[in-house]
Amino acid sequence: METRIAKDLLSIQAVFFRPEEPFTWASGIKSPVYCDNRLTLTAPDVRSDVENGLAELIRQNYPGVEVIMGTSTAGIAHAAITAHLLGLPMGYVRSGAKDHGRQNQIEGKLLPGQKVVVVEDLISTGGSVIEVVNVLREAGAEVLGIVSIFTYGMKKGLDRLAAANVQNISLTNFDVIAKVAAEEGYIEPKDVARLIRFRNNPSDESWIHSEANA
Repeated sequence: METRIAKDLLSIQAVFFRPEEPFTWASGIKSPVYCDNRLTLTAPDVRSDVENGLAELIRQNYPGVEVIMGTSTAGIAHAAITAHLLGLPMGYVRSGAKDHGRQNQIEGKLLPGQKVVVVEDLISTGGSVIEVVNVLREAGAEVLGIVSIFTYGMKKGLDRLAAANVQNISLTNFDVIAKVAAEEGYIEPKDVARLIRFRNNPSDESWIHSEANA
């Protein structure tokens, strides 16, 4: 599954590698990769692989789940489709409570004690999805874990998830996609090591010039 999803994401440029012309993240970090999993929603074949894959991860790893909750906004559509495939209730968690009406932060019916799985599209440092987990726990939910389409596997994200005592299982990951990208000709094989250096320490920009220094 990891390889198939990697090929899917590369084929529609949901994950796009450009090590020679790095992208700049909002934090200022130079990145060799751009990820936009929203593109999976407009590619029916890829979308089918992704949503069926997420449903299968949940069946295998969280069989006791009672409610699917998406992250706002990227995880909402994936949570809705996955919940439909599983025949389960679905809701989502806003980034903040509304300032009008019932001032909800959790949308959809959620009862204290219900077992929840969170659906996220992408995990890098893990901050936003852990906020969602905390909101659900404060509402009395039992969060069984997280499923996501893609994870970078960055140390900061792994440490945060461990500290929050929550498990994430992804359809594919940075290492697999980098390997497949090289095999499929999206990047040069020599770039894989540079990409892994970025993943291991995004704030260290030495990977950008590592080939020249070799």
